[in-house]
Amino acid sequence: MISPDINLNREKIINAFHSTGDLVTYEFKTNSNIKIMAAYIEGFIDRDIFDNDILKPLILSLEDPKDIKRTIFISKIEESDSMEDIIYQLPNGKVALFIEDMTICYMVEISKWEKRSIEEPGSESVVRGPKEGFIEDISVNKVLIRRVLRNNNLVFEDYVFGKQTKTAVSLVYIKGIVNENVLEEVKKRLNTIDIDAILESEYIEELIEDSPRSIFATIGNVEKPDIVAAKILEGRVAILTDGTPHVLTIPKLYVEGLMTSEDYYLRPYYASFLRILRYTAMIVTVYLPGVFVALQLYHQEMIPTPLLISAAGAREGVPLPIVIEVFLLTLALELTKESGLRLPKNIGNTVSIVGALILGQAAVQAGIVSGLTVIVVSAAAISEFIIPELVQGIVIIRFIIILLGGMSGLYGVTCGFMIITTHMVSLDSFGIPYCWPIAPRNMEGLKKDTFIRTPIRKFIFRPEAIAKKNVRRQNRNRER
Repeated sequence: MISPDINLNREKIINAFHSTGDLVTYEFKTNSNIKIMAAYIEGFIDRDIFDNDILKPLILSLEDPKDIKRTIFISKIEESDSMEDIIYQLPNGKVALFIEDMTICYMVEISKWEKRSIEEPGSESVVRGPKEGFIEDISVNKVLIRRVLRNNNLVFEDYVFGKQTKTAVSLVYIKGIVNENVLEEVKKRLNTIDIDAILESEYIEELIEDSPRSIFATIGNVEKPDIVAAKILEGRVAILTDGTPHVLTIPKLYVEGLMTSEDYYLRPYYASFLRILRYTAMIVTVYLPGVFVALQLYHQEMIPTPLLISAAGAREGVPLPIVIEVFLLTLALELTKESGLRLPKNIGNTVSIVGALILGQAAVQAGIVSGLTVIVVSAAAISEFIIPELVQGIVIIRFIIILLGGMSGLYGVTCGFMIITTHMVSLDSFGIPYCWPIAPRNMEGLKKDTFIRTPIRKFIFRPEAIAKKNVRRQNRNRER
């Protein structure tokens, strides 16, 4: 309860925040001799609005404490009689106004803090298409989605998770299009979250995903509003988390990792060519090193004679077995990537150049590794960069395939392929098959938007596996 004594209220707030240095309690009197105390967190409010639109009108014009809503020029003002509610709202950028001899408090929202400007995300850059990316402020991210989907059926359902962090989270979908089964399952899993802190959307992803032990993510991760809007329009839901630009999309299909938003902003033939290129790159980056090891160790008869002679000459004097050589080079590649990523940008670029060119060339000239092995590992690395969304799974699988190729040749590589494929097919994302439309096979999805991208005029219906109502996207006199 709120005490009519301002000094007692001050003590309660100071004790609740443990005398923290950024808590401000400012006491003043109006010209009518009304005693008021304002409490707020320094750096979380707009000081210009506080001085000009709250303090000044109160001091000059307030004559009756009950007229406070008609005195200050702020639209977001609420009454509260709960000290617990006030303590909860202060870190959200609100100012608490306590008036002497009154047992209610006025909460005024004038939140403002430093935030990053809206810019193109580095991991999802495009040549053609919107360049805007999400930032760490959930309110700004909501506006970015609303700007794309100016629809009264767009719904934001707000949650707060984290006993210590009180992180704002918002569930986003379009009423009338969303898959209701998926929506209910997402809500059910969100309501089971009981944790002390949510620092990034990955926390929520791991707490609600279907297969937490799988190397494949069954929840999407997006940084661009146009992509989120497109997925919501297919009947999916999105989850915004305050403090991160990464938005979760549910459900996720494996083939999405081989698509980009730019596929739908380019001519269909060129977009289809790029998509086929990504599928090829996925096969190359995962299986090329392992197949190379298998052929060198167990299946030399499958290598053309000129290439076999050239490879044998290149390996002359190399002290390491081929499987160890490929494994160590691939590991060196990951070390170079990680060091270049974690160091400051200018130094990181230097490390990449030194690791990729100078050390690689020196290792070949010293006879530690063969030139052909460097080419194979480099080809796998270049292919990996084309599909960054799948990198986490690709890196682990590549090492496994290399070891299987070294132990059992192509038989081991084939077994690895079958095990990985079986695992992928067995996965679900909130009730939706992870490998749809490949498994289970759906010819409509395969023909129009999987391996190739057909013209927009042929996208008559939303994806069959996701959308269950309002499935028609456009009205054209075409057969399904």
